[in-house]
Amino acid sequence: MSATQTKAIFDFSDEIRLGTVKSVDTTSVLVSITSLSQLLKLQVNRLVALQSSRPTHTLIGVVQKINRSYGSAPSKLNEKPDEDFESLGETSFAGAGAEINLVKIVLIGTFIDKIGSKENIFRRTLETVPDIEAACFPIESDRLTAFMRVISEAGGGELQRLSIGHYTLDEHAEAFLSGNRLFQRHAVLVGSTGSGKSWTVARLLEQVASLPNANAILIDVHGEYAPLNGSGFQHFKIAGPSDLDAARSLKDGIIHLPFWLMGYEDSISMLVDRSDQNAPNQSMILAKKIAEAKRITLTKLGKTEVLTNFTSDSPIPFDIRQVIEGLEAEDVKMVPGAKAGTEKAGELNGKLTRLILRLKAKVSDRRLGFMFSGPEEAHSYEALENLAIALMAGTSQKASTGSGVKIIDFSEVPSDILPLIVSSLARLIFSIQQWTEKQKRHPIAIFCDEAHLYIPEGQTSELAGTASRSFERISKEGRKYGVALVVISQRPSEVNKTVLSQCGNFIAMRLTNAEDQNVIKRMMPDTLSGFTELLPILDVGEALIVGDASLLPSRVRISKPVCEPASLTVPFWDRWSEATIEPGLKKAVESLRRQSQSR
Repeated sequence: MSATQTKAIFDFSDEIRLGTVKSVDTTSVLVSITSLSQLLKLQVNRLVALQSSRPTHTLIGVVQKINRSYGSAPSKLNEKPDEDFESLGETSFAGAGAEINLVKIVLIGTFIDKIGSKENIFRRTLETVPDIEAACFPIESDRLTAFMRVISEAGGGELQRLSIGHYTLDEHAEAFLSGNRLFQRHAVLVGSTGSGKSWTVARLLEQVASLPNANAILIDVHGEYAPLNGSGFQHFKIAGPSDLDAARSLKDGIIHLPFWLMGYEDSISMLVDRSDQNAPNQSMILAKKIAEAKRITLTKLGKTEVLTNFTSDSPIPFDIRQVIEGLEAEDVKMVPGAKAGTEKAGELNGKLTRLILRLKAKVSDRRLGFMFSGPEEAHSYEALENLAIALMAGTSQKASTGSGVKIIDFSEVPSDILPLIVSSLARLIFSIQQWTEKQKRHPIAIFCDEAHLYIPEGQTSELAGTASRSFERISKEGRKYGVALVVISQRPSEVNKTVLSQCGNFIAMRLTNAEDQNVIKRMMPDTLSGFTELLPILDVGEALIVGDASLLPSRVRISKPVCEPASLTVPFWDRWSEATIEPGLKKAVESLRRQSQSR
């Protein structure tokens, strides 16, 4: 251990030595603990430091198993260091009936005192292993805090620090994450209902919002993050029926996502029934009529350069009525017959009727007013630019009223098209970021709450399949363009596996379902898979954090956010115990009829 460095973290003394190494394997060691009092101080998953064969190196390990037995043979320890502790008690370690206290430690990295001008460096590599009889020391209190600051790059400056909470095994040690690594490699936040996911999301968002040029979007499916307020937050809502009547627009915090913002695949998924025998013809003519309507708009506006290069995916405003009229004309079109003066049905005559009826039904559906209705400004050529500035500009890039964390309430979007709407918005953000000049890109993070609802595993529906493909692309390519994903779900087994596989950080709270636990276990390194045994016993607000942002597997108690989200967990017994209560059913029935909870 180095005790000469002025900034040395691990300046251990023999007084706190836990014990010595008795057996060494590729990634694990067995340590004989000096005394029972030292053994009682240890806990599973606690960090320890071991002497390395290199003077300036310290090996970092995690306690995996603790055992107190009598009569274990040293020869067996060396030959089979990974076998069960119970089988090591057949013969005496130091004479018949002698007591032996053994701890199995999994090695997870190397701490280096100094490399060149850099001091206190941690690496997730094992360049060396401990020697037999190497000393083992605990990492706790101030040393643990200092060590976690090193691995989270907190020492490089206050803005790099992301304080997430305190370690469960040492409440005096503050837990930090690397903000850069958390978003560069995407992140997953999972936990069963009531485990504290929303609390953790609020904590992360408050940390993000405190930065001078923050830039993040939260997909709020249930409207539970409305209480998050402050200078760093701005709230938006996807327009509902009542917002249409009041003609609310973007300046009022109301977002309209016009149909013309959708790409070709999204449009087809929403309007064309793939089971219809005429589906190929319907898809072809729908794309053609939409392109014609876009061309009319560009011509009127004199956008000659765009007119030359636009595609069916280009987000250009058009009048949906022109598309319907064009389809109706094709559906009744007659063409000259074989004999002079005669007519016959055109190629698409009668084959577009169902498509037209479906499109008209969508246009007249008040729940979809945010797509087909709304104020004129939402359908203008400048609407997309205004939307991009509102959602994608960082704090300092916007007006004084703008904020870095944008919370978008999707609670009034019909559940059957929720995957399509969310993915369309995410794809739009990714596309704009992709086409932004490299030197002017401002990184943005998308927090996907209740991700299993719109990034599902498997082809649950045409719309869900289209949505998943959009997020798959973002998860694979987003890092190159400064787009990060934070996938939040109570059922990780129902979230798209490709998206999850691209995430390099995991914040796992209590999970009671075996399938969900297995998903997290499969994504962890083999040496850390045993940590998943903690998932069903984590307390509310506790999380197991693994990944690049932490480097070390950590059990953390998440700190309380300043503004707590509106919990959706109803206290049944407490409410039933109240003497009187106003049911509010009359208002609920009217809200159901209006498809809006707005007053």
